[in-house]
Amino acid sequence: MPKVSSVVVPYAAYLRVYEPLGAFPEPERGHWARYARRPDRPSYQDELRRSLADLVPTPPVAVPVQESGDAFVLEVDGVLCVCPWRTRLRGWQALEEFGEELPPPVLDAVLPPVVRRQAALDYERWLARNPDARPWIRTATWQVPLNWFVLVADEERQYDKGTAEAPPVLRYRTPMVQARRRVARTLRTLRDTMEEGPLIDGLVDVGRWLEEFHPRSLVELDYGGLVHVLPAGELEDDHSAADVAEGVEALRLGDGAAAGEAYARLVERWRAVRDRRSAN
Repeated sequence: MPKVSSVVVPYAAYLRVYEPLGAFPEPERGHWARYARRPDRPSYQDELRRSLADLVPTPPVAVPVQESGDAFVLEVDGVLCVCPWRTRLRGWQALEEFGEELPPPVLDAVLPPVVRRQAALDYERWLARNPDARPWIRTATWQVPLNWFVLVADEERQYDKGTAEAPPVLRYRTPMVQARRRVARTLRTLRDTMEEGPLIDGLVDVGRWLEEFHPRSLVELDYGGLVHVLPAGELEDDHSAADVAEGVEALRLGDGAAAGEAYARLVERWRAVRDRRSAN
């Protein structure tokens, strides 16, 4: 497969769901079974490079014209699990959020209004034919949302400091059943101890998304390109999932001071990332 670019595109984290092959209907199941045997399957950086290349033409391609036939593949306890990219669907959804993040003049320079209008019309027509569509991957730029850390535990943390040829890797993987249980337990605690707000709303949204998938799926939280933002020492010492779990447990026990300390550690750890975002 030809490389689109040699540039490494950083600063995005991912929440992925890998569903067992048997959860897919035919003929899609057959496609993924054949795909899993390919030796040249692309990486997440290849997906980002392709998306970046689409922004270079004039006018830019806001959303791929065709849906991707690629996926990430894992074997879990002898079962083949697949996480389809669904790049086109995710592109439409990201475009809706994109308009809220940039000032109008900057947004118009990056993606002209006519391009955005056409993409919105295409999405509306497509969604009418595919009302139950949902992505297998969620993306967050310049951060890992706190509600993502609720899904995983510190003992599921996988860290590889990398080499000169390969960047470091920091990710968590957990069975779907565990992720759902943690969401339910945390929601009970938050609703008992605080007012409704963005934290609870975000966790409800993630929980509903997880319910869309097969119960034997695997959930992966991947720092992705954020490993390029956090200094190596801080990355190795990053145990944000443990801090979130500690804070939630402290809230459950009514220990506001301990909950505040756990939150303070999270804020301090991610301050450098927020500063980089502001500078860009």
